[in-house]
Amino acid sequence: MANEHSFDISAAIDSGELKNALEQAKKELESRYDLKGIKAEFELDEKLGLFKISSSSEGKLDTLKDMLISKLIKRGINATAIKEKSRESGALARLSLEVVSSIDSENTKKINKAIKDSKLKVSSQIRGEEIRVSAKQIDDLQAVMKLVKELNLELSLSFKNLK
Repeated sequence: MANEHSFDISAAIDSGELKNALEQAKKELESRYDLKGIKAEFELDEKLGLFKISSSSEGKLDTLKDMLISKLIKRGINATAIKEKSRESGALARLSLEVVSSIDSENTKKINKAIKDSKLKVSSQIRGEEIRVSAKQIDDLQAVMKLVKELNLELSLSFKNLK
């Protein structure tokens, strides 16, 4: 039995799930009666982590956004991981949604501070875009997971590599 147990906190999002949600949203777009006759499309720029939604009707952009976010939720991606980046209007209305797939330094500090203030017998280390939490008892690690979930950060946090 190991002396020390650990896990990693990250905000990484599986790109395969993003693609699957995009394909599901495209299929729904083709079959929705209220969107017939409207030029609309979804795109995913994986390098930039952006969803691009375009429509000939500006009023339908929010409907398309809701459709995409509902597909992401069904694929296990938290809606808080999606931020509206820009909105353009004109002959073709466009909406860019950013996928937040890393923990910024401000949120890393909040998580680390909450762990330290909890007085649990754990140690946490910031490792770039991850936080490694280690303890002698798994129960302490599970308490940290609960604590971090209760912080209600605007991130899609995942807990990985529980050893």
